[in-house]
Amino acid sequence: MKNKLIVEISEGLGNQLFMYAHAYALSKKLSYDLIIDNTSGYSKKKNHLRPHQKFMLDCLNINENFAESHLKYDTSLKKILKKILIYMDNFSSKKKYLIEKTIKINNQKTVNDNINVNNIKFSNLLYVQGNFENYKFFENFRDDFIKIFKPKNSLLNFKNPLIDSLKNSNSVSIHIRRNRFSDQRRLSNDVANIEKSNAFTNQTINYINNSIKYINDRLSNPKFFIWSNDFNNFNDISNKIKISDYTLVKSNDVIDDFYLFAHSKHFIVGPSSFHWWGAWLNENPDKICLRPANINPSNNKNFWPENWITI
Repeated sequence: MKNKLIVEISEGLGNQLFMYAHAYALSKKLSYDLIIDNTSGYSKKKNHLRPHQKFMLDCLNINENFAESHLKYDTSLKKILKKILIYMDNFSSKKKYLIEKTIKINNQKTVNDNINVNNIKFSNLLYVQGNFENYKFFENFRDDFIKIFKPKNSLLNFKNPLIDSLKNSNSVSIHIRRNRFSDQRRLSNDVANIEKSNAFTNQTINYINNSIKYINDRLSNPKFFIWSNDFNNFNDISNKIKISDYTLVKSNDVIDDFYLFAHSKHFIVGPSSFHWWGAWLNENPDKICLRPANINPSNNKNFWPENWITI
């Protein structure tokens, strides 16, 4: 019987792709069958707080090989058992759990990337949990991901006029993530977190404005297209952006938005794992990818690809 690697999936689509990509690359390295745990992550209270956090990998061309119930940790009793097993695993010669760990540096959580799987002996059944938002873990499999991370045709609107607009212009994709610290249901009315979210958005807009200047200096007649997770009261945002002509991409569908990224020519990549994947998977060989110098939405210091231009 072949060895199995079970990956726990949770959070929104961008994070799900990081989790799956890391597990996919690791499964290839170890020659393990890759199995998806699509319920344990979403059984946690913290993943019930944002409406966009739901399992979405089944919307893509990924082989749907799901873990059986006895291999999941999606009930209260199973969660207690999992904690015990992870503790016991510290004393095992063959590891059954690979859990991404964070350390605190200057009171900020930072992912510890020092995992050398070459020095670890794994059990024939390995459970992997964590975001692993470091492209170096899986960059050698980009050609695979371009194929399997494409949305299923049945879920797409191929008549969307934005497809031709993006294809037939010097299109530049911009993503503005709003309410980063206040989109959880219990935090939506918290003044401190709302102010923190607004500061994050304003910092993003400053980066976008600097990036627009960079684009205008290098591209002929660029056409700007703006995606966002929230278009409510968007005039407050648009008044701060230093372009007068742009198109808002308001499909109100995560999968359709993700598909449209593939047709853009260039990217002012927002501090969002969702937009990160749109830019990284995009196949335009001449694309410009800009990224912010002072904003990292991940705990992982290697979140941004080295070949993207820092603004």
